[in-house]
Amino acid sequence: MADITTDILIIGTGPAGSATAALLSTYGIENMVVNRYRWLANSPRAHITNQRTMEVLRDLGREVEDEAYMHATEQDLMGSNVFCESLTGEELGRIQTWGTHPLSRAEHDLSSPSKMNDLPQTFMEPLLFKTACARGTQARMSCEYQSHEADGEGVTTTLLDRLTNKTFTVRSKYLIGADGGNSKVTENTGLPIEGKMGVAGSINLLFKADLSQHVAHRPSVLYWVMQPGSNVGGIGMGVVRMVRPWNEWLAIWGYDIEGERPELNDDEAKKIIRDLVGDPELEIDMQGISYWTVNDAYATQMSKGRVFIMGDAAHRHPPSNGLGSNTSIQDAFNLSWKLAAVLKGQAGEGLLDSYNTERAPVAKQIVTRANQSIGEFGPIFEALGLIGHTDPDVMQANMQKRCNSTPEAEAQRAALREAIAFKKYEFDAHGVEMNQRYRSDAVVTDGQMEPAFDLDHELHYQPTTWPGARLPHVWLYDGHGGKHSTLDLTQGGFALITGLNGRAWADAAQAVAGQMGIKLTTHVIGPRQPLVDHTGDWARAREVGEAGCVLIRPDHHVAWRAEGMMDNPQAELERVIGTILAQNTHAKQEAMA
Repeated sequence: MADITTDILIIGTGPAGSATAALLSTYGIENMVVNRYRWLANSPRAHITNQRTMEVLRDLGREVEDEAYMHATEQDLMGSNVFCESLTGEELGRIQTWGTHPLSRAEHDLSSPSKMNDLPQTFMEPLLFKTACARGTQARMSCEYQSHEADGEGVTTTLLDRLTNKTFTVRSKYLIGADGGNSKVTENTGLPIEGKMGVAGSINLLFKADLSQHVAHRPSVLYWVMQPGSNVGGIGMGVVRMVRPWNEWLAIWGYDIEGERPELNDDEAKKIIRDLVGDPELEIDMQGISYWTVNDAYATQMSKGRVFIMGDAAHRHPPSNGLGSNTSIQDAFNLSWKLAAVLKGQAGEGLLDSYNTERAPVAKQIVTRANQSIGEFGPIFEALGLIGHTDPDVMQANMQKRCNSTPEAEAQRAALREAIAFKKYEFDAHGVEMNQRYRSDAVVTDGQMEPAFDLDHELHYQPTTWPGARLPHVWLYDGHGGKHSTLDLTQGGFALITGLNGRAWADAAQAVAGQMGIKLTTHVIGPRQPLVDHTGDWARAREVGEAGCVLIRPDHHVAWRAEGMMDNPQAELERVIGTILAQNTHAKQEAMA
């Protein structure tokens, strides 16, 4: 007999685990989340927060989204990534990043009701955790996962209470491993991991110092400092990352992972920081020193029976592109509504298979992209004449050659400009963040062809209502002066959008929702309706006729669409929703019971 019972047990309170708990509690699902430590995030590890993640917070409630903005550094201050010899030294170049270039900003504004920002994990994690607990999640700190045993009815998990040093058991219907890059849940479940852990070593030096005189005129999240000969590999690249403008910072420095890990004291850490800043007299308040490794590994399978993994447990990669916590929270958004539907008896367990089908390719994609971004620093090093040399004096001399009045120096300057501009694939890859298109049994295309990407799919988001894609955002207007994003129309459940000539779809949807016991909100868009497309943006974005419809899942992805009216709309919706929710599987299970 287990000591505690719950519907879902979540191991880990990071962005993935806390987001899952918050979403499940919002959906009315009993859950418990545990953390082996006595604290939440104690260092500002993840920080770049993209629009898709902010849309998840928006879905949790406008008050959650607004609180995130309150703590975040706004997009304008994320600014231009700077490459320099030190913060006080010569600047080598810069690139406008994170949607701050006017062309990129326009795309961001058109793509989402939510704003990109910089929200350190020390703020994001407590916000999600607080939301979860306030809505019903049972949380226990200082509880360490030991093992689990799954069977056909549920999972029995053994936990260690680190305060009493006693073990206890939790019986749940499902278990979620959100326990980080060294996930014991992943290991004990036997889920396959492809790639390599520990390909490079890094040190985080958290400190406070007033650097405003060096950075306020060129606001940025990241300042890349190159000082040949000063660290591993001789190139000497370090990073000064803004945590809070402009007095809290994180310096990132490398170490040789093939050798012994260095154990820096405060004085050694301050020496590194002062060299990066270029001020030997800088007053520094050290806040902490931590060590981490660059990984290049992902789970090819993210679930097995009643056990699921997410976040760093499934995708382990460097912080390039700012994809870590964002992908983790989006894993949670994908899985939570499916678990809720199954536990409420609205869907068959076959629906849960789509989590792995939809999210495992994303895990591979972002791990590949993040590690590729590290390699894309190579052309910058090459343009500066740092490749193939180990003598710091030679490397420094090669860097200085770009200042000469010679054809060779002109070519070097051009190569450096091009190499820095190419880093948009790391620092402004809007398509990587927004272009996920799911292919699974939880999406019904009816053979409709997927639209090709007209633009670079990594750099640019391409909206489409093709089933599997995220619903395009446009503004719709009510009769009271308010405006509403199409992404707000799901209201925590399914939604169906149609036009005046498609009223039969709305009527059919209401009938099917009552029959299947699901939440399905209908919206007829047109003149004198509760929502009006004054600008015509929805008419241009919907890619179906006015008599057609677009069916949206709770996670904002298009589940199905009809280009026009059909002879029996109710039968069509019964077929489609039954397929998406795996209700045939559910019916078979009930019959067998």
